Amino acid sequence: MNLTVARDPNSRVRSSVSHSFREYRQAVTESFVPLEVSRVGSEPFWGRLRTVDVDTAHVSEVTASQHLVERTSTLATGDKPAYYKASLQVSGTGLLIQDGREALLQPGDLAIYDTGRPYSLVFENDMRMLVLMFPREQLGLPPEAIAQLTAHRLSSEDGLGGMIIPFLQNVAQNLDRVGGVTGPRLVHSAIDLITTMFANELDLDADPGDSHQLLMQQIRRYIDANLGMPDLAPAQIAAAHFISTRHLHGLFRQKGTTVSTWIREQRLEKCRRDLIDPLNAHLSVGTIAARWGFVEAAHFSRVFKAAYDSAPTELRARMFAARPPSE
Repeated sequence: MNLTVARDPNSRVRSSVSHSFREYRQAVTESFVPLEVSRVGSEPFWGRLRTVDVDTAHVSEVTASQHLVERTSTLATGDKPAYYKASLQVSGTGLLIQDGREALLQPGDLAIYDTGRPYSLVFENDMRMLVLMFPREQLGLPPEAIAQLTAHRLSSEDGLGGMIIPFLQNVAQNLDRVGGVTGPRLVHSAIDLITTMFANELDLDADPGDSHQLLMQQIRRYIDANLGMPDLAPAQIAAAHFISTRHLHGLFRQKGTTVSTWIREQRLEKCRRDLIDPLNAHLSVGTIAARWGFVEAAHFSRVFKAAYDSAPTELRARMFAARPPSE
């Protein structure tokens, strides 16, 4: 077997190196989601994957010779749940194709794609890429909005990209640190920064005549800023935006959800992040729940377990037990 797998005892980073394309293809599928991986050209192949799981996200550094990666319609349809993958081109080039769009990624370029729909990645020369894969809900933006930005190139030379992409480049250079005790905070910061970039793109690209889309963006930002208020309710949100509660409920119904469901989901995600953050280890579960608007501990535990199939205390114990002893 040509595949070599190594693990640092003080880090959770998994590393695999292969001169066999078959073994590389297997490693890629095991590290991400089911994919069709094929060779491009007849040159000798070499590939390396370094991957670390942080909470529900997966951070990977991929270095390889020329090859093609495809997420076919069959694979995308039959595989649940769906994730977003944010890829930063570190060296070489990559052509990303999804939703009828193409993005040629040069070093320093970032793009996002959705594993719930078909996509292709073409690497015609040696490449290196940082891939951050995480559940859709962690991006904090509606799927219908992100669907407008898949296979859309964001450059480190433009706007917010010049501020945010260098941080992601540093993540690529320090993957071992991501596998340490500060990993969850680093990964969540990366996802938050990516959310900021795409929210900014959506604002720039928004049709000024689409008042519903602009209003929903404002409402979601308002909710996010006030999640810690236990009495946050539709009447307050509607009044803050000078609309009726009926209009507010209608806006969320068009998106397939409700105001209360959206608030609860955002609060639960904030709590989940805080519960697995080592810097919050001194805080009780009840304190963290109250920070994000949950007043009754029993109610919080019940809705949290329903959402994540694990009680808050169980999740926390499991995550902390999995941490390496030192960074």
